[in-house]
Amino acid sequence: MNDGNDFDSKQVVLIVDDTPDNITLLSALLKDNYKIKIATNGVKALHIASTLPSPDLILLDVMMPEMDGYETCKRLKSNPATAEIPVIFLTAKSQVSDEEMGLKLGAVDYISKPVSPPIVLARVATQLNLVKARNLLQDQNKHLEKLVQDRTRKLAKMQDAIIMAMASLAETRDNETGNHIRRTQNYVAALARQLKHLPRFSSELTEENIELLYKSAPLHDIGKVGIPDNILLKPGKLDSDEFEIMKMHTTYGRETILSVERYLGESNEFLRFAREITYSHQEKWDGSGYPENLSGDAIPISARLMAVADVYDALISKRVYKPAFSHEEAIDIMRKGRGSHFDPDILDVFLKITDEFREIALRYRESESGDSEIY
Repeated sequence: MNDGNDFDSKQVVLIVDDTPDNITLLSALLKDNYKIKIATNGVKALHIASTLPSPDLILLDVMMPEMDGYETCKRLKSNPATAEIPVIFLTAKSQVSDEEMGLKLGAVDYISKPVSPPIVLARVATQLNLVKARNLLQDQNKHLEKLVQDRTRKLAKMQDAIIMAMASLAETRDNETGNHIRRTQNYVAALARQLKHLPRFSSELTEENIELLYKSAPLHDIGKVGIPDNILLKPGKLDSDEFEIMKMHTTYGRETILSVERYLGESNEFLRFAREITYSHQEKWDGSGYPENLSGDAIPISARLMAVADVYDALISKRVYKPAFSHEEAIDIMRKGRGSHFDPDILDVFLKITDEFREIALRYRESESGDSEIY
């Protein structure tokens, strides 16, 4: 409690009583050790208790006009701002049933009148020591939570860096740059954010999953590290045997992710998306893709998103075997792939946000020399 701008280090005790003599007695008894606040009825007590700095403890009379102590306690405990303030009842009502009533309402103690000064001092000190201990524990927990959050952020940043390093290694072997990775992961996220509103995709494309897709997308071509240079870097068209070897990059990618899952002894959504994307992003909606000739909804959503992102970026990028197409030319080519190469619904959304794709492409474009430029 006591969270306001109160420079007095003394703990605050609120005395609630409608009898002046009782207030005088309790104030004189406690004022040397605690800061005292006074309320002569339940309404004033509720106002003082909810005003910062809030009291650390409330001494509450039961028999008061208009609003008795039981009702006052009930309202204190129903308000989140005052619910944690400990209440000690002070009353001439000394029946066991009266004490039981007070404790059921949330009071921490029940002292009968006429009060014994040593008992009041001892019980007040006990409760305020518990308040100090609880506040100290809360402060420690907040500190630990902050440490955990900081460590978690650092670990997440390190994991993201490792993922990008792995992905960049594969892209470098393919004469591509890290900006291809940046572009495709942003394309995937842009598509997913639009598609999540469609019932067909809403259960899969949650905000959390979209973030995981964004992080896993850079791994789509990590399997290319297993493809020989004479095939991977060939400036012309691959023959049928070479193409069969090139197709293996999807299998190599999946095996890499599976090896991580085996090492961990478990999987998770991030690894599932990474595995789906690496293995199935070359599948086509009509079943003519590879490695398994999957078609339609049998292709994971993550891989269908990646297919659109990857093809668009390949079309607008210069390669050793082809020049870069303009944004408009790429759009025309991809429109022709609706229902054959691409999921029609995903392609339709892509066609609605082509300006966003163009903006992403410009933000992470390549320089004349082929080096990465980020704007």
